[in-house]
Amino acid sequence: MRLIWTLLFMLAGGAALAASPEDDYIAARDKAISDIAAQESANAAVETLDAQNTKAMADLQTRLSALLGPLAVKDFPAAGTINLQSLSDSDIGFGMLDGLRYTTSDNGPSLVATTRGLAERWLKSRADETDENLRLPAGIDAALKLDAFYTQAIGADAAFVSTLDFPLKKPEGADMAFARLGGWTQDVGPIYDQQVIVTLVKGDRVLIAEAPAAPPVPKIAACDALWTAADAAAQKFQEAYQASELKDEKAYDAANAAWEKGDGDYRTCMGEHLPGDPAFPALLAHAQELADHMAGK
Repeated sequence: MRLIWTLLFMLAGGAALAASPEDDYIAARDKAISDIAAQESANAAVETLDAQNTKAMADLQTRLSALLGPLAVKDFPAAGTINLQSLSDSDIGFGMLDGLRYTTSDNGPSLVATTRGLAERWLKSRADETDENLRLPAGIDAALKLDAFYTQAIGADAAFVSTLDFPLKKPEGADMAFARLGGWTQDVGPIYDQQVIVTLVKGDRVLIAEAPAAPPVPKIAACDALWTAADAAAQKFQEAYQASELKDEKAYDAANAAWEKGDGDYRTCMGEHLPGDPAFPALLAHAQELADHMAGK
């Protein structure tokens, strides 16, 4: 009898120590990153690196597909492709959120799905970042309030800049729902092609949907005027910098400061005026519909 209990205890202990599917995925991802880094250090041919990256990404996609199962959100396909864009830290798109991306077209709505465990691990890795520009809170609720979260999680070659947050109603059954309006940019100034981004946490799933704002975000004259004035002032400082033989750095800094202030003033203005615009109820309804679909309605 003692032998039987000992065997049962050993089997239970072994099961408890078995790696979870998330652990297996993380281990496979980290090994692939390490292997590619070693190949790069050895000056491997580009073709070799590309082939290794493609093979590893396919393996990770298979693991994530098994982990997540088919997606069941209206207007999105059941199968997705890996959200990561590269396993080389020298490439754009390295280090994005571990998950699958679902979309029907390049310019249409997209949705990134992951588990809460993978999202929390990803955030923890960024909470420990030494570069403060890349550092994020470890908690999901705090991270969702930062543009940097969307830039790092689902963006690749541009930064996400918010216009405002929607007063979203949390769908029944959801643990958390958050919606933001904004756009992707590589520069300061107005972003006229904006996106609605909705993040929903439900049980073990974290879903981040992105869709072109419908209707399109209207231009607001008072806000455009703020940017136009700031841009004109910055241009004068820039011209003074270019004209000076010694390249006066003060003029250069003043130009950048004027652009950055104008950008901030423009976005603040849009956030204040847009809720009173006739287009806003439809934009809010668009965000709410996305959230409801993500919750299973």
